[in-house]
Amino acid sequence: MKRLIKTAAPLCAALLLAAGAFAPSAVAADAQVAQGQSFTLRFSHVLGPREPYHEGFLAWARAVEARTNGGLKMEVFHSSSLGREEDIIEQLRQGANLGQNTDAARLGNYVPQIAVLNGPYFASSGEEVARIAKTPSVVRWQAELAEKHGLKVVCFNWVQGFRHFFTNKPIRKPEDLRGQRVRTPPAPIWQESIRAVGAAPVAMGFGDMYPALQQRAIDGVELVYNNIPAGRFYEVLRFANETKHILLINFQVVGSRFFNSLPPAYQTALVEECEKAGAETSARIQTLEAEVKADLRRRGMTIVEDVDMAAFRAAGENAYRALNLLEAKAAVDKELGR
Repeated sequence: MKRLIKTAAPLCAALLLAAGAFAPSAVAADAQVAQGQSFTLRFSHVLGPREPYHEGFLAWARAVEARTNGGLKMEVFHSSSLGREEDIIEQLRQGANLGQNTDAARLGNYVPQIAVLNGPYFASSGEEVARIAKTPSVVRWQAELAEKHGLKVVCFNWVQGFRHFFTNKPIRKPEDLRGQRVRTPPAPIWQESIRAVGAAPVAMGFGDMYPALQQRAIDGVELVYNNIPAGRFYEVLRFANETKHILLINFQVVGSRFFNSLPPAYQTALVEECEKAGAETSARIQTLEAEVKADLRRRGMTIVEDVDMAAFRAAGENAYRALNLLEAKAAVDKELGR
C-alpha cells in the first residue's frame, strides 16, 4: 500500500502541473476571485453625454458591477476623453484594461473581410444583424480578431440606426452628391462607401465635424438621426436626406488579454449584460428617431424622403468591388440565404 501511494504521489503532481499548463488563466482568475481581487474596465466612446449610447453604456456598467458584486467595475468615458478611437484600440490590443465602442470598418483594418458589415446596404434591420452574428463567416472573423490581433468582440447587437447624408442642398440621387465633401471616419470601407455613392470623402474625427462645417471645410456629414441634436448640427445644416446607405452596427471590444484574465463568471456577465443593454439601447434609439425627426423639422431642417434608393443601392456595390470584398459579401449572403 505504501509503495502504491509513493508511486501515485508524483503522478498526481505531474497531472496537476499539466492541468495548470493548459489552463493557467482560469486557475489564476479563480484564485484572484477567492482572494477578493477586483477588476476595472475603462470603456471609451466618441459620442457625447446626451447620446442614447452613453446612457446605454452606463446601464451596461451598472449591470456588470451589480452582477459581479463589485468584482468587475466599468468606468465609461464619453467624447473621446481617453483619446482617439484608433489609439485606444491599439492600447487594448497590448493588454490595457480598456474597451472601445467601434465598428466593422475599423475592425476591418485587422481582418479585412469583417468590414463588409459596414458596407452600403449590407444589413436592413436589427433582426437581420442578429442573424448575421451567427453566420459561420462572421463567427470565424471574430475568432481571428481575438486570436491573431488581440481584439475580443464582447457583442455587436448595438444598432445605431440608418446613416443618412446631412447637407446644405437636397440629395435625391447619387449625382446630387457630386462635388460634395462629406466627412467620414478614417477607415477604407467608410471612404469607399461614400465615394461609391457619389461624394468626396474627407476623413475626420467626430469632434471636428461642427467647426469644419462652420468653416466650410466640408459640405456635409453622414450620420444617424440621433447624432444631429446631440451635436447641434441643425445649426449648420439644412437638409436631412434619407439615403439609408449604411445600417450602423456597433461593436463593443476589449483586449483579448484582459478578457482572458477575467474569471469565467465575469466574462459571462460582461458578454450577457452587453447584449442585454445593446438590445434595449437599440430599441430606444428606434423609438427616439421619430421624435428627433419632428424636432429637426421644428428647427427648420427639411427631410428629403423621395430618394432614388435603387440608384443608391446600385452605386453602393462599387465599394465592395473597390476593396475586394465581393467574395466576403457573397459568403455571408449565401449563409443568410439571401
